[in-house]
Amino acid sequence: MKSENMSFHMRRTDKQITDIEKMQGILESAKFITIAMCIDDSPYLVTLSHGYDRKRNCVYFHCAPEGKKIEYLKRNNKVWGQALNDLGYISGKCNHLFETVQFSGKVTFLKTLEEKGEAIRCMIKNLERIPEQKMSGIPPIQDERLANTTFGRIDIELMTGKQPEKSSDS
Repeated sequence: MKSENMSFHMRRTDKQITDIEKMQGILESAKFITIAMCIDDSPYLVTLSHGYDRKRNCVYFHCAPEGKKIEYLKRNNKVWGQALNDLGYISGKCNHLFETVQFSGKVTFLKTLEEKGEAIRCMIKNLERIPEQKMSGIPPIQDERLANTTFGRIDIELMTGKQPEKSSDS
């Protein structure tokens, strides 16, 4: 049986996140995402800074114009990703709290300055402590730098989420 035909459910439904807005919030607030790729039965995993766009339901990232990640994504643009927010360890309970969003999607590399500008603005909104300051042009985002930067967009096709169980002890 091929993995794309397999269907799984979350065993601990008390931890399942079904609210799309909650999952979108995790994708926006996570400091980074990790994506898994595979070619010729050889997996590869990378961690990326990113920006999540709710309207397009996509994740933007930037990277070097060549290297292992680029080669994998050019040969197989399907990825599985995870955003994780660490909510801390509960001392004495042997429990570490976290919330995650798992997602699958396909990567497209952006070509136009308009697309790249949209991507960098989204990333700045998600990553900068005071995004308005950076986006107001201090220093300005230069078209030449954008043109020479490689940006990817992961169009999300599936999302699932997990959070700590709801209890008065946590």
